[in-house]
Amino acid sequence: MAESVNQSSGEAPDYKLIPHRGFNLISGIHFPEVVDKIQNFDIRDSDVFVITYPKSGTIWLQQILSLIEVKGDVTATYDQQNSERFPWMELLDSQKRFDSAPSPRTRVSHLAYKFMPLGLKQKKGKVIYVARNPKDVLVSYFHFHNYANMLETPKDFDSFFEKFMEGNVYGNCWFEHVNSWYSHKDEMNFLYITYEEMIKDLRSVVEKITSFLGKNLTSQQLNDVVEHSLFKNMKNNPQANYKDVPAIMLNHQLGEYLRKGTIGDWKNYFTVAQNERFDEVYQQKMKDIPLSFIWDINDLITS
Repeated sequence: MAESVNQSSGEAPDYKLIPHRGFNLISGIHFPEVVDKIQNFDIRDSDVFVITYPKSGTIWLQQILSLIEVKGDVTATYDQQNSERFPWMELLDSQKRFDSAPSPRTRVSHLAYKFMPLGLKQKKGKVIYVARNPKDVLVSYFHFHNYANMLETPKDFDSFFEKFMEGNVYGNCWFEHVNSWYSHKDEMNFLYITYEEMIKDLRSVVEKITSFLGKNLTSQQLNDVVEHSLFKNMKNNPQANYKDVPAIMLNHQLGEYLRKGTIGDWKNYFTVAQNERFDEVYQQKMKDIPLSFIWDINDLITS
C-alpha cells in the first residue's frame, strides 16, 4: 500500500473507508479515479495478476513469483523489495509505471472483479486467485487491524466479527469477493489455488504455478523456490516480510505482517454461537460455488 503522510505534522492522516461503486476503498491510499482507470489497462499476454481477499496469501505469492522469475536464486532478489517488484495495481504510483514496465508485468490486488482490466475477458494476461478459509482470514484480519494504522482499530474481536460478516471492511464481503472472481474464471486465463494447499504441499503448488506461467525450472530450482518460500524463511527475509513498510502505516511494535501462517487459529477466537452463525452464512452464500476449504491443521492428514 502507498505511503501517505501529513507533511506538516509528520502524522498519519485520519484514514477512513470510502465506498466507491459498492466497494470500500481506503482514503488517502486509494483514489476512485485511479481505480476506475484499471479497466482500460492495455493488457499484454505476459501480464500476471495476483488477486486475493486481504490476509489470504498475497505476499506469499509475491515471494513465490519473485523466486520463479530468478529460477530459485534468492540472492538475485536482494536488490528489491517484493512489494516493489510486484506492486499493488490500485495504487497511483504503480499505475504510472505500468505501461512502461518491462514484461512480464506482475501486479497484485485486493479489488473486486468488476474493477479488473477488460482485456482479461479476451484471454489476455493471466490471473492467479488465492483463497483462504474465511474463518482464519477473519482472525488474521482482526490482528492486522490492530497494528495497521491505515485501518480502524477494532474495539474487540466480537465487534470486528460483526464488521467482517457485514462486509464493512476493506475488501468488503469475503463471500462476494470469492464468488465474483470464481464465477467468471472461464472468461480468463485463471488459476485458483488455496492458502491451505500451500501449507499442505508447497512444492505441488509451485509446480502448478510454473506450469500455468509457462516457466521451465529444473527439480533443484523448484526445490530452491520452495525452500525460500517457506513461511519460517520468509519471516526472516527483509525483502519478503514487509517490515520495511513505514511505521506511519504499520505499527511494527504491535504486530507483524507474517504472523502464524497456520490453519485453524479461528478456533482460539470464535465462540460456539459465532461459529454456528458463520457456518450458516457460509452454507447459504457458497451453495452455488463448488469450493471447499480445510478448516483445521489436523484435517491435512486426511484431506
